Amino acid sequence: LILTGGLKSLRPGMLRRIIRFNRLSISNTSGMAEGYKQANIVILHKSLADDFEKFCHANNGPLPLLYRSKPGDWKCSLSSDSDIRTDCLQYRMYERGVFTGSLKSLKEYSEQLKDMVTFYLGCSFSFEKAFQNAGIPIRNVEQNRNVSMYKTAVPCHSVSTFCCNLVVTMRPIPESKLEAAVLASSELKEAHGAPVHMGDPGQCFSSFYDFIILTFQYIAITMCLIEVFSLILGAPLAFTHSPGCMFITDLKNDNVTVGSSREIPQVHCISQDPLHYSVVSAGAAQKIKALETLIAIDPGDRGIIHLHRQDELLKACLAISHARSVLITTGFPTHFAYEPPEENDGPPGALAIAAILQAFEKEVAIVTDQRAMNLNKKIIEEAVQLGILKRPVPLLSYQKESADSALMFLCENGNPERPRFDHLIAIERAGMAADGNYYNARKVNIKHLVDPIDELFLASQTIPGVTTTGVGDGGNELGMGKVKDAVKKHIKNGDVIACDVEADFTVVAGVSNWGGYAIACALYILSTCEVHDRYLRKAVGFPRLSKKTVWLSALPSVTKEEKLLKTLVQHGVRSGKTASLEMEVDGLPFYNTHSLMIEKLL
Repeated sequence: LILTGGLKSLRPGMLRRIIRFNRLSISNTSGMAEGYKQANIVILHKSLADDFEKFCHANNGPLPLLYRSKPGDWKCSLSSDSDIRTDCLQYRMYERGVFTGSLKSLKEYSEQLKDMVTFYLGCSFSFEKAFQNAGIPIRNVEQNRNVSMYKTAVPCHSVSTFCCNLVVTMRPIPESKLEAAVLASSELKEAHGAPVHMGDPGQCFSSFYDFIILTFQYIAITMCLIEVFSLILGAPLAFTHSPGCMFITDLKNDNVTVGSSREIPQVHCISQDPLHYSVVSAGAAQKIKALETLIAIDPGDRGIIHLHRQDELLKACLAISHARSVLITTGFPTHFAYEPPEENDGPPGALAIAAILQAFEKEVAIVTDQRAMNLNKKIIEEAVQLGILKRPVPLLSYQKESADSALMFLCENGNPERPRFDHLIAIERAGMAADGNYYNARKVNIKHLVDPIDELFLASQTIPGVTTTGVGDGGNELGMGKVKDAVKKHIKNGDVIACDVEADFTVVAGVSNWGGYAIACALYILSTCEVHDRYLRKAVGFPRLSKKTVWLSALPSVTKEEKLLKTLVQHGVRSGKTASLEMEVDGLPFYNTHSLMIEKLL
């Protein structure tokens, strides 16, 4: 029975007794008592207990509280026969915040423990059986080792003197099993729940690890608590379990409540360099897919259905949701014989995206042609006055002055490791064709009116962590290079006008503005999705849903669109779309009706 293989099937009570009498020579409890919950242990003075409990509630992903004892209580309701002084394989002791040694038993401190409170916290060892049942390998169990733990750069939500960075385990998972891993762990919230990061580990901490596919789970908080206690200089004495030496409870893991099918998490890859996955609930994904279908209506009957790529809107918005800073570009001078030559498709959609990004407190800027700077400055100022934007958006221009101009523009001192923007969005922006020129839909070369902003999208392909989205309705817009073969085959003049520059994600709409509105609405849907919100904040801190009212006020609407279109007309900006856009549906212009449909969908 002392062999590790036999320990897997032993009941918790028997294992605790074996540990209590120091009959084991193993270093951790991973894989033991399969199917039963294991717990991290924190024992501290009763004067600190209330604040620590608040700290747990404020960070319930890494610190899922299973039970809090009364002062001096060595037993707990999680087990029928236990003694916290003896039932962990090994303990760590801290004196005034400093680690002073490891112990096999706490019995010699029984007098001090009378004034101390024990916290039992969930542990990722508890979901290992669920992983195995789903056919997911557990490498540390297979190798009979403790699980790997790493300190991240992610700060936990601080409470009083409790303040530290998040600690995670790194578990290599085959790519084909990622969604199964998320499903298996998402309902086990008392065992830390679903992963907080999937992909390249460098996005959580700086060290590099040689795995193709990685997922990150919450795990033993001991490393986290080393920092916690180092900050409590007034605490004369505190104890935790040693890493991997958990307390084994009598609670089974199979007593979980399966949530609604709409809340089942889905996994999507949003970046290849570095590799990065995101999660969203099935319900939120379904709403975004409905938006994608809605904006694909082709009022000009130009054949854009052939350019459509499924789930591009969802993946684009997942990538934008993770971004800290976003650069937007728009401007298609299709009316080359007029001044200004811009059309009114593009700016409203761009400002709708900018407005919601401002509401999410992300950094956002707009880059446009040098000749159009004054026009766009006036439009932005009036958008603020109309209440469409919360504040002015920084307006930039780009000119190629040297071979590394694009890199210098996108990164601090041209250093690819310090990008200024995480995501670039082009919406109804003239795109460079294969011959280096820029064409409107009628094959007229308008290169003399277009600055080489395409170079920013090309340069971004060499910068790790920067992703791009292109929004268009005809195939000659920046970013549509991803579907250029379909443009050449199905769009009139496509063999000449097709944009050759690709974006990571291509959002195709009947009118590009609709694509901008859909992005704004999809970002709102993601932000109100509990599954995605938890993943974004690494399950530390509290849900952000308290800001929902602010987000709602930033969404596009029929009224906002009408006001902005009138402003564009006042500045001489003309419509660039077909006459079919002027048709009426239920007494409203089709253009506005479509915005109303998006509004109702929310």
